[in-house]
Amino acid sequence: MRRPLNFASGPAMLPGEVLQQAREEMLDWRGSGVSVLEMPFTSPEYQTIAAEAAADLGQLLALPDRHRILFLQGGAYAHFALLAMNLMGGRRRAADYVLTGLWSARAASEGGRYGAIHIAASGEADGFTRIPPQAEWRLDPQAAYCHLVSNETANGVQFHWLPDTGLVPLVADMTSDFLSRPIDVSRFGLIYAGAQKNAGCAGLTVILIRDDLLDRALEQTPAVFNYGLQAGCDGRVNTPPTFAVYVAGLMFAWIRRQGGLEVIARNNRRKSEKLYAAIDESGFYRCPVAGADRSLTNVCFRLPTQALEAEFLAEGRRRGLVHLEGHAAAGGLRASLYNAMPAEGVDALIDFMHEFAIRHHALGKCGAARESATRA
Repeated sequence: MRRPLNFASGPAMLPGEVLQQAREEMLDWRGSGVSVLEMPFTSPEYQTIAAEAAADLGQLLALPDRHRILFLQGGAYAHFALLAMNLMGGRRRAADYVLTGLWSARAASEGGRYGAIHIAASGEADGFTRIPPQAEWRLDPQAAYCHLVSNETANGVQFHWLPDTGLVPLVADMTSDFLSRPIDVSRFGLIYAGAQKNAGCAGLTVILIRDDLLDRALEQTPAVFNYGLQAGCDGRVNTPPTFAVYVAGLMFAWIRRQGGLEVIARNNRRKSEKLYAAIDESGFYRCPVAGADRSLTNVCFRLPTQALEAEFLAEGRRRGLVHLEGHAAAGGLRASLYNAMPAEGVDALIDFMHEFAIRHHALGKCGAARESATRA
């Protein structure tokens, strides 16, 4: 049976060969006679899985010697709080946050439970349709860290540059664009990312943390969420998310087979540029995000009316183009173009968009005029 083209923002589609390998090894991992689902995390078999995953990830990222890899539970949302608990126990219990959309705002809210939060810059006045240029940032040189979200899945904006935060550690939630392009890990004190976009399945959060930040946890930080304690035990203070780590390892190996992050980045850029061109040239669809700040990962767009958007989604589902809904807080439509989305999938979406626009262009103009008159 032909699988639908899944444009979900996450958990996202996985490559067919990764799913097939997981299926083949489900009952018997490498002749051990044991499924990964039932392996003790202290067993040599699981320790091999975790070590191979960490080695492949380190190679993909050219991980600096000063950084450690942790495979933890929680999801990135939980780590909005956990990173504050782990970094605000040092010399100052305050941090800078840059607001660029829904998730950075939620991160600031959660971080504020454990210390003082200073909003260094915000794109809220522009409806989160652009990244504030660094000239607008007001950074605290004494902050415990400066936090940003590298790609906002709900709003469709993405950092295509890295800020200079001086001696203040730069911290980034990279959940939705992790492993979609090369990154200079040395520029960051800490990176965290949920695995369910480009790095596997839900249930795993990947942490990359610089060694000098491992001793800054608040005293009340639980042991299982203490990055320093977890680093000292190779992530085995408690039972790690073993199957999610296994799937992540399959994904890291798959990315390496594709040619690494440089090749992945070129492929992702081609996909997104083609889709944005179809939107901009249509005269029917529109993307509200500033051109220089558009996400290459989550392409957010609108139709002339909400009724047309609902019809577009329904017809798309019938054609096997699924999960194109925008985030509930933002509305509209969204096509998430993670690593596993093939170029052919983007072509199929563009063909459908073109056909839909031809059939509904005049109707869309009339409907938009009616909505505008109703608001007035």
